[in-house]
Amino acid sequence: MNSPPKKLVRAKRTHPFIWCLAIICTLICIAVIITGIAVFIGYMVIHPRIPILSVANATLGTMRYSQSGLLETQMTIIIRAENDNTKAHASFSDTAFILSFQGLVIAKLVADPFDVKKNSSIYFNYEVTSDEIPLDSTRMHQVDLSLKRKVIIFDFKGNSRTQWRVWLLGSVKFWCHLNCQLRFHTSNGTYISSRCSSKSK
Repeated sequence: MNSPPKKLVRAKRTHPFIWCLAIICTLICIAVIITGIAVFIGYMVIHPRIPILSVANATLGTMRYSQSGLLETQMTIIIRAENDNTKAHASFSDTAFILSFQGLVIAKLVADPFDVKKNSSIYFNYEVTSDEIPLDSTRMHQVDLSLKRKVIIFDFKGNSRTQWRVWLLGSVKFWCHLNCQLRFHTSNGTYISSRCSSKSK
């Protein structure tokens, strides 16, 4: 018997669009790998550190409190802006702080945009003087307790936007958030030192 004739099957050719898509995906993968290596090398070389804000010192120069519930204060607050990056300067903007007592705002403090050179710090001296502030019964009670304990506490909160350039990778931006308490001896107004540094987001 004669065997049936064999059919020739032609291989389908890959469409040029598929080849183009494969090449593009390969190039993207290579770019991602190179970027990752560059980020790693940049981090190892620069060791980037987030700039911070902190309270360096403070003084309660004046504190007057009347039995009618009027509080008057004069205070000096020294803020340190610190940039520990050894290879990049840092920029600060939208810097603002609020000083309050038991939720009652005493003063709002601001600063114009400024730069801090690499591996250095700068200081800001804020002179805060408040007029007589009327207190409610709850806050009056807190002042009385503070005078008995010989320590008074003020709340100090603030924010600042920081930015610094990391090698060839562009700029890095973070928000610095400061939230702490300022404690003073009521007898002489000296500041009771405690850690008060910003956290970043």
